[in-house]
Amino acid sequence: MNDQSPALWPEWPQHGWRGTDTTLHLWTQIVGKIRLARTPWLNHSWHVVLYVTARGLTTSPIPDRARSFQIDFDFIDHRLILSTSDGLSRQFALQGHSVATFYAAVMEALRELGIEVRINPMPNEMPNPVRFSVDHGHAGYDTEAAHRFFVILANVDRVFKTFRTGFLGKVSPVHFFWGSFDLAVTRFSGRRAPNHPGGIPHLADAVAREAYSHEVSSAGFWPGSGVIDYPAFYSYAYPEPPGFRQAKLRPDAAFFSEELGEFILPYEAVRASHNPDRTLQQFLQTSYEAAASGGKWDRASLECAPGRPGVVRKIEKA
Repeated sequence: MNDQSPALWPEWPQHGWRGTDTTLHLWTQIVGKIRLARTPWLNHSWHVVLYVTARGLTTSPIPDRARSFQIDFDFIDHRLILSTSDGLSRQFALQGHSVATFYAAVMEALRELGIEVRINPMPNEMPNPVRFSVDHGHAGYDTEAAHRFFVILANVDRVFKTFRTGFLGKVSPVHFFWGSFDLAVTRFSGRRAPNHPGGIPHLADAVAREAYSHEVSSAGFWPGSGVIDYPAFYSYAYPEPPGFRQAKLRPDAAFFSEELGEFILPYEAVRASHNPDRTLQQFLQTSYEAAASGGKWDRASLECAPGRPGVVRKIEKA
């Protein structure tokens, strides 16, 4: 048995997940595109992301003239909740909706709240996209699978946030990208990067180039797709420094995927380890070190000890 409660790192929800995965992915795209339509551009597309909450995922407040609104996925009671800063709210159950009926319900709830929003109705970063308003084919939502997915996201969010504290340079918030359906955190060297070549399916090249305008070491978690058809953690560097893919990472279960061009650590290897938190931290730290050392980052200036609750970071005399 591992040092941490098995409930903290549950088994992946195999039963019910296939079907729920694509439906939920598309639902988050609808909600994320609403934030995109109303929020001023922030570097690296950070203005469009969702965040993990104590009950699911949220847009955080979105501007609406003199007020604001936010949209929350509640994966405990399995509802979508829309609320405004002037005290109004609407909500509906997630179960029983296709992508098309979910899209219609969201837009109707916004209208009832006096919010007019237009979004691009086509999915991004997905093969064979179908317009949201006519997609009745994706309608699976298994409550147990969705809840377990949320529990896993909450655990990953916690560990990623601890990892984030050990860096003084520019670093992203821990955030959920609805395009690629992953939770990620990214560190920056501070230097400009070569122009990204683009070519990401159903994503404008200009968006990819802006996202990778500076050198990064990025890590994340996603349910898996394509050649990695299981839930996994990943880590990559852009641009990839010499010797990066030959680096020896911890734990031993980590490996470099030539197809994806990034390191992979299966979720099951973390969950089944003696200490899942520590195992994941090892992967995050050693993959970052491979990127930072290979890329000759100014590590002495960029790194610090991990943060501790209630303890002010000590500053040495200049």
